[in-house]
Amino acid sequence: MMAVANLDPTRIPRHVACVMDGNGRWARQRGLPRTEGHAAGEEALFDTVEGALELGVDWMTMFAFSTENWRRPPDEVRYLMHFNEGILTRHRDDLNSKGVRIRFAGRRDWRVPRRLIRHMDESVALTAANRRLTLTICFNYGGRAEIVDAVRRLVADGVSPDKIDEKALRSRLYWPDMPDPDVVIRTSGEFRISNFLLWELPYSELVFTDVLWPDFRRENLFDAVGEYQRRDRRYGGLEG
Repeated sequence: MMAVANLDPTRIPRHVACVMDGNGRWARQRGLPRTEGHAAGEEALFDTVEGALELGVDWMTMFAFSTENWRRPPDEVRYLMHFNEGILTRHRDDLNSKGVRIRFAGRRDWRVPRRLIRHMDESVALTAANRRLTLTICFNYGGRAEIVDAVRRLVADGVSPDKIDEKALRSRLYWPDMPDPDVVIRTSGEFRISNFLLWELPYSELVFTDVLWPDFRRENLFDAVGEYQRRDRRYGGLEG
């Protein structure tokens, strides 16, 4: 396991994003309901956030619930709605005291319970002035949906075709001020993007780990940052 002392403090990624995968497999390996895997993932989430604070990461984006996750069994979906609401009420005061700004990215449609949206809005308002770390939780989120919604805003704003460019579209993403991720971590041994931040990650470094999300801890984050620091980011240019 990597320690902070072994990392180059001048090359800490500004923005780390993470696909938190493997909760169901973790529970199945232990003969537990899938919901127990989600519950175990709570400790992983907040230990990883603590690790990001320790490193001095400015932005962290976590894929919590996708637009495709509605196809899961209804009981699991209901559990996740209540679980995510509980996470906010249990942790937002602590995150606020540590200077974490909470944000959410995704569609706020009829499927998301109004009470959960209220807790989301309260968390955003509570932490709005914080700048130590911006924690964006992608909830009811899909990369394609974000691009579609941005195009809809372009049309609604009456932007003429000759004025549409990357800057115009980016300004209509869910959070236009969010920098592109420097590194994206995916847990549980899967090698897919899974519709995550499709616009934002063309030059992100992808780090894959076999660790199931409930077992992920800050030391695994440090390992991923170490892998990132060993790479040469060229952004389409020639090797230095």
